[in-house]
Amino acid sequence: MSSPAESVDNRLQIVRSLAVQVRWRLVAPCLLFMLMSSLDRANVSFAAVRMNAELGFTPSQYGLGAGILFVGFLAGQYPSVLLFMRIGMRRWLCAVALLWGISAGAMAFIGSPLQLYVLRILLGVAEGGLAPGIVLYLSQFATERERATTFALPMLAIPFSVVIGGPLSGWLLEMPMVGSLRGWRWMFIAEAVPTIVLGLLALRYFPDRPRDARWLTADQQRWLHEHAAHRVDPDRSHDWSVLRLPIVWLAALLWFCLLSGAYGIIFWLPQILGTLTTLDAVMLGVVSALPWLAAAAGMYLNATHSDRTGERFWHVALPAALSGVAIYAASSVGAGMAGIALLMIGGLGLGAAQGAFWALPTRLLSKRELSLGVVTINIAGSAGGLVMPHAMGWARESSGSFALPTLLVTGVLLAAALLVPAISKLRQTPAAR
Repeated sequence: MSSPAESVDNRLQIVRSLAVQVRWRLVAPCLLFMLMSSLDRANVSFAAVRMNAELGFTPSQYGLGAGILFVGFLAGQYPSVLLFMRIGMRRWLCAVALLWGISAGAMAFIGSPLQLYVLRILLGVAEGGLAPGIVLYLSQFATERERATTFALPMLAIPFSVVIGGPLSGWLLEMPMVGSLRGWRWMFIAEAVPTIVLGLLALRYFPDRPRDARWLTADQQRWLHEHAAHRVDPDRSHDWSVLRLPIVWLAALLWFCLLSGAYGIIFWLPQILGTLTTLDAVMLGVVSALPWLAAAAGMYLNATHSDRTGERFWHVALPAALSGVAIYAASSVGAGMAGIALLMIGGLGLGAAQGAFWALPTRLLSKRELSLGVVTINIAGSAGGLVMPHAMGWARESSGSFALPTLLVTGVLLAAALLVPAISKLRQTPAAR
C-alpha cells in the first residue's frame, strides 16, 4: 500500500506529465490556428498602405471595413460555439477554418467598399467562435495549477501574427504585379492558403474529448474527469441565469477594453508609423512587429508568473495601466528610438494583461456557467474590435492627426486597469455569483 507522500508524488507526476503533453499536442496546434486567424484578420492593415490609394478608400471607409468584421464576430460566436459542442472539435475546426480561409483569400479580388465590408463580415462569422471554442476545448484539459498558461499560450498567436505577418506582408506588398494582381492582392491569397490546408488536417488530428485522446493514460483521463475546469456536454442545457451575474458583465467590459486597445493598435499602427517615418513597406512591417514581439513575451511571462503565485487580479490590472501610460508617452515623444522603446513597453503591458485575463472568468464561474459566460465575455471583447478601428478612423479624419486616436487607446487601457479591483471586490459578494 502506498504512503500518503507517495500518493502526492504520484499525483504531481500525473499533473506535470499531463501539462507537458497537453501543451505540445493541443495548445501548440491551437496556437497555430489562432495565428492564422489573427493573420488573416489583421493583414488588411498592411494591405491598406497600398489598397486604400489604389481603390480610393477614405480613412473612415477603411476604418469601417477593418472593424465591420466584428459584426460577423458578434453574430457568429454563439451559433459557432453551439456547433462546436454538437459536432466536436475536429469537424467544427475544419468547417470554420475552410470558411475563413476562403473568405480571406477572396479579399484579393475586391474593388469597392461594399465588397470589402461583405467579405470582412463573412470572415468575422467564420472566425467568431474560434477563441471561445478553443477556451472551452482546452478547459477540458486544464486544471487550476496551469490555468493561466494554458489559455495564454494560444493568445500568443495575436502578437506572433504581427511579428511574422508584418515582415511577410511587407515583403508581399513589394511583389511586382503578376498577371492583373498587384502585391497586396497576392498577399491575401498567400496568407489564406495555409489556413485551408490546416483546416483539412484538423479533421484527423484533434481528439474531441479527453477520453478520445489515445496519448493520455487511464490515470490522466481520470484526473481530468475529476479536476478539469470544464466538461463539454452537448446534451446539457445552458444556465442562462449567468447573464444576470454582475461579475460576468464586469469581466466582459474588461475584455472589451483590453481588446479595444489591441485592435486599435493592430489596425492603425502601420499607418501611424508611416506618417512618422520614411520607411519602405518591408521595414515598416519589421518596426510594426516590435511592440507585438514584446507583447508575446509579456503574455507568456506574466501568465506563468500568475500560475506560479496563484494571484490573478493584479496580474491584469498593473500591466494594463503600464500599457496605457507607455502608449501615451510614445505618442508624446514621436518618432525615434525613444518612441519605439515606449511602444514596446506598451506592447509588453498589453500582452501581459491579456495573457492573464482568462484565468479570471474560468476561475470565478462554475462549470455549469462557464460555456455561456465565456461566449458572453468574448462577444463583448469582439465588440471592441467593431467599435475601436472605426472610432479611430473617425478621430483621425476629424482631427487631422493621430493624437486623438492615441488618446482613445490610452483611455480604454486605463479603464481596464480600474475595472480589475471592482471585479476583485465583487467576487466576494453573494450577488456576484
